[in-house]
Amino acid sequence: MDFRRLHRYRLARTRWALKKSGLGSLLCFDQYNIRYMTSTVIGNWARDKFTRYALLAGDAEPHLWDFGSAAKHHRLYAPWLPQHNCHAGMLGLRGAIHPKIGLMRSAAEEIKSILQSNGVADMPVGVDVVEPAMMFELQAVGLDIRDGQQVMLDAREIKSNDEIALLNMSAAIVDGCYQTI
Repeated sequence: MDFRRLHRYRLARTRWALKKSGLGSLLCFDQYNIRYMTSTVIGNWARDKFTRYALLAGDAEPHLWDFGSAAKHHRLYAPWLPQHNCHAGMLGLRGAIHPKIGLMRSAAEEIKSILQSNGVADMPVGVDVVEPAMMFELQAVGLDIRDGQQVMLDAREIKSNDEIALLNMSAAIVDGCYQTI
């Protein structure tokens, strides 16, 4: 299995879907979309926390925000991502930290800054799933938020040979477990 080829394919599919959509960028909070775009995962516990997020701004390389230790891990062990694109970040763990603390506002401002530096801040931003408080902060800094979930579904629709092989391996493992049971 060539995992770098798999990453290049998935990022190219995401770029293709983004270009086709008329959006300027994609901001993903869904763990499966983050994994597809960045080839990173932190574990199942994070799937419903809306703490990790990734941004694809036009033709730029993806940016990834994660817990500080995880961001450091990505800088060390994910060489396909530029080190300066792996950010420590925290939004609030789905309400555990109140929006008035300002973490979401700071994140929205940082995202807008990246969009500006890539020349796509005046274009709509596709977002897959988001906490309402974060969406309001993105809008408050002047971003035009649109549905990006279908864009990611379009990107993920056609599987590469590597993805098909991995799906077959996963199914064989499950079949083997059922047989043993």
